Amino acid sequence: MPEKPFTRILSEVAAFAATASDLAALQSFIVEIIPRYLPYYNWTGFYMLDAGAPETLVLGPFHGAPTEHVRIPVSQGICGAAVAQNATVIVDDVNSDPRYLACSLATQSEIVVPIRVNGAVAGEIDIDSHDLAAFSAQDREFLEKCATIVSDFIERTQTVSSNLK
Repeated sequence: MPEKPFTRILSEVAAFAATASDLAALQSFIVEIIPRYLPYYNWTGFYMLDAGAPETLVLGPFHGAPTEHVRIPVSQGICGAAVAQNATVIVDDVNSDPRYLACSLATQSEIVVPIRVNGAVAGEIDIDSHDLAAFSAQDREFLEKCATIVSDFIERTQTVSSNLK
């Protein structure tokens, strides 16, 4: 079985992050490149905490079927659990997890990885798969590295913005 292209994706994401114009551009790049190389990532998206209502996650760029879950309270769902626990959450079978907010009948497993800015959760990367138990320890490590690239970008651009004031 060929090795998964995690290193290649991370290299391309890091290179794009070095010159990205803004966070939305970086997030859009990530949600497009990941499923191109990892076809079992059937829905790839970002949720960020709403600055005006920090107990609510707001849908950002995503790739996959549209979802009705454009705003999720942090007290609900797998996405909310990842924020509340400040930890990556992997669910091998969403149908057996009462926290799951159904987006698609085809979704069988999910992984949600927090994005931390200055040590606090600011958002997350959310991935759904149509396969049961789709996400391995390698997927977790890969997505946590993607989240770190996004975190570093946010921290770097916040610093630049505050230095310009």
